[in-house]
Amino acid sequence: MSSAKYIFVTGGVTSSLGKGIISASLAKLLQARGYSVTIQKFDPYINVDPGTLNPYEHGECYVTDDGAETDLDLGHYERFLGVPTSQANNVTTGKIYYTVITREREGAFLGKTVQVVPHITDEIKKNFRKLGESGQFDIVITEIGGCVGDIEALPFIEAVRQFKWEMGDNNVITIHLTLVPYLKSAGELKTKPTQHSVRNLSESGIQPDLLVCRTEYHLSPEIRKKIALFSNLQQNCVIESIDAETIYDVPLLMKKEKLDIRVLQKLKLEERQEPQLDAWKDFLGKLKNPTSEVTIALIGKYVELKDAYKSIAEAFIHAGAVNECKVNIDWIQSEKLLEDNAYERISIYDGILVAPGFGERGFEGKINAVRIARESKIPFFGICLGMQCSVVEFARNVLNMNDAASTEMNSETPFPVIDMMEEQKKITQKGGTMRLGAFPCELQKDSKAAIAYGTTQISERHRHRYEFNSTYKEQFTKAGMIPTGINPDSGLVEIVEVQNHPWFVGVQFHPELKSTVQTPHPLFVGFVKAALEYSKRES
Repeated sequence: MSSAKYIFVTGGVTSSLGKGIISASLAKLLQARGYSVTIQKFDPYINVDPGTLNPYEHGECYVTDDGAETDLDLGHYERFLGVPTSQANNVTTGKIYYTVITREREGAFLGKTVQVVPHITDEIKKNFRKLGESGQFDIVITEIGGCVGDIEALPFIEAVRQFKWEMGDNNVITIHLTLVPYLKSAGELKTKPTQHSVRNLSESGIQPDLLVCRTEYHLSPEIRKKIALFSNLQQNCVIESIDAETIYDVPLLMKKEKLDIRVLQKLKLEERQEPQLDAWKDFLGKLKNPTSEVTIALIGKYVELKDAYKSIAEAFIHAGAVNECKVNIDWIQSEKLLEDNAYERISIYDGILVAPGFGERGFEGKINAVRIARESKIPFFGICLGMQCSVVEFARNVLNMNDAASTEMNSETPFPVIDMMEEQKKITQKGGTMRLGAFPCELQKDSKAAIAYGTTQISERHRHRYEFNSTYKEQFTKAGMIPTGINPDSGLVEIVEVQNHPWFVGVQFHPELKSTVQTPHPLFVGFVKAALEYSKRES
């Protein structure tokens, strides 16, 4: 039997209200009171994981140390808590059904009819418990994706109902996030959407213990009383979640609303101590009071949806605060850099980051961006495909390998400076088969990477199929592109740097995935510092 307490966060009215941020903020407050907390996300789509989803569909695919491809909300969880997540922290309908169907094929159900209730709901509940039964956590927060009333979410909601009945009210509570919209024509906030949402949840057999209401304007006592009355709640269980200047304000706003205290009361847990948030407040102070600013060009193919690069954007916020510098990001579609004015477009920036991605579209535009950064001595940071672009550009324009390419883009290239990893060549399935998760890397002493990290032994998260072709390592090194990070087991080139350049670093891994409020990623910190120095070149 699990000794952990469980909190479920559901959503109503509309998607994208911020269940992940509320979950992470509550977890931060409980953690700051001395409790061990983790958060998991249950997503009601049939994909087994987001690894095969287009970023335009679902935002970025977040990768954990143990190689799980997960929902981007796990990034919020890690950034707020500073605690790594794992495969157990993200579960989809696809994963649940896949497990149950596999067991049915193996004969596990002894000829019984396999149904949503009890077989699917039992498997969901088993996954609810998994982290709680590990003995590592006092409190497990579970975010249920989608909206109450969605057809695909019904098995999850039913599983929550059953789970609460089985575990008891003092061990399980439900927080429901809704919207209280402001109608400009009427000049007032409207509670009816929230009332309907709570009714939907109640019809599924779940009475929420707390309501968190997203709003553009403060909720008056009258509004709170009205919501409480029609939701069968005490008035102090209606929590205001007003639009914030930054997501990092939300824990402090929730503390002011006493969300953590209400949760502890419902779960019959002691308050222990006042939340220890001095470091968080210090971060916010630096974030909101920068002494300088830089503008970075982020070159990518999915820039129309900022969530496709969510972790990169957040890593810049963390690194900016360390440098007491506001980091402005200009999102530039890489396909646009095939035009004649590419130099004029991006030579004006204090730094250039070429983002990760897959496929041929926009690849040549990224190559152009690398060349401009290298030749103009603009601080450059290439991540995953961005690093591969820097290798291809260097091969073409410095080593005179005119037709150099990645075999991902041109399988017939005479100079395959980026090639598919050997273990990837026999793989036919796409889902979950890339090089995924954390791998060690040894850094060359006195390299920019080693200076940034302050060590020569690191571990970073990967998500790729292609790599630097080590056949060309010596030619690149002699010409001035140095492999400064090497995987000790496979010999894979993880980092390249260009000599005689203020800051030119390409990495095969995804450093943005390990940047948190408490531990900003050193490469982003170093890149922002270099951009700041570059911005002062004429002053």
